Amino acid sequence: MSAAVVTGIGVMAPNGLGAEDYWAATLAGKSGIDVISAYDVSGFPVRLAGEVKGFDPVERVPKRLRAQTDHMTHLALAATDEALADAGVDPAGLSEYTMSVITANSSGGTVFGQRELQKLWAKGPLYVGAYMSVAWFYAATTGQLSIRHGMRGPCGVIAAEQAGGLDAVGHARRQLRLGSRLVVTGGTDASLSPAGLTAQIATRLLSRGDDPATAYLPFSAGARGYVPGEGGAILIVEDAAAVTRRPYGRIAGYAATFDPPPGSPRPPTLRRAIESALADAMVTPDGVDVVFADAYGVPELDAAEAAALREVFGPRRVPVTAPKTMTGRLYAGGAALDLATALLAIRDQVIPPTVNVAEPLPAYELDLVCGEPREARLRTALVVARGYGGFNAAAVVRDI
Repeated sequence: MSAAVVTGIGVMAPNGLGAEDYWAATLAGKSGIDVISAYDVSGFPVRLAGEVKGFDPVERVPKRLRAQTDHMTHLALAATDEALADAGVDPAGLSEYTMSVITANSSGGTVFGQRELQKLWAKGPLYVGAYMSVAWFYAATTGQLSIRHGMRGPCGVIAAEQAGGLDAVGHARRQLRLGSRLVVTGGTDASLSPAGLTAQIATRLLSRGDDPATAYLPFSAGARGYVPGEGGAILIVEDAAAVTRRPYGRIAGYAATFDPPPGSPRPPTLRRAIESALADAMVTPDGVDVVFADAYGVPELDAAEAAALREVFGPRRVPVTAPKTMTGRLYAGGAALDLATALLAIRDQVIPPTVNVAEPLPAYELDLVCGEPREARLRTALVVARGYGGFNAAAVVRDI
């Protein structure tokens, strides 16, 4: 069975446009979290977010597609162009039925949808754009990427909130095993419209802090919720047997679980997801060099993740990091971005930092990489993700 390897990375993140700009900003500890600038948030209890600033869809997205698609899809279109160029792939040179698209999204096109609904209520149905029927749909990105690049192999979309970014990559690896030659995968989300933000506030998990330096502090005594964000990453995953250039690494293991409902006597299943992903990769806990944590920033959820890691790794303090403290949680785009970050970390043999957290709570017993990057010998990285409602996913990436 051939390996699934990542040959191209495209990133649209709050602290960097493009994989290398994002990576440089991340190693420098540069945060993209700030007061939301797209609209007046003075009446909202949550005012901070990780917005993708400096992104101009006029420069990145053809005019016809701009009119048909939401901001979430604009970001994915641009990231996919970058990832394909990074991989050195011209889709026109490959058989259209050997290329697939599997992406993740959790909130749909809220920017597009809110705009058109406002037209409906203010002016009437004749003023609603025809593309309202598709642009808001969470599968729109997969469909538009498939059409734009002539990728007619099996396509799909995963809706599992933050865990979806890993689920999409797991399904991409499956499609390679079923015969696809190349899969465009990963995820983006852009749910910072007023309506989208309102829906997120209802979860009661978001930080209401006004200082970007203290609003999102996972695993610390100051944890009080997370900061939302937009953006994500798109990866080109190929069959290793067909690749002629050195890839970033391989998707060695993946697993997903679902937690029981509140009040159930059954235990949560994050630990099982991690152990199953390690078993799938044929890696023991001692073989993991770094963990990219889910890092909710909610005390009880941080405690649950720390407990799962302790149960898996025992007394060993494997380095743990949460670079999403510089972007906010990007929902479906967040885990895909963590996966891309893990591959860049393996490439450059350095662990990016968790910013703003001086040290984790001692009770968590975590070796959290805080403040500055840490040089380390990295061969294997574990990426952990949880989605609102009980979704869990874990993926293992390894060097070649």
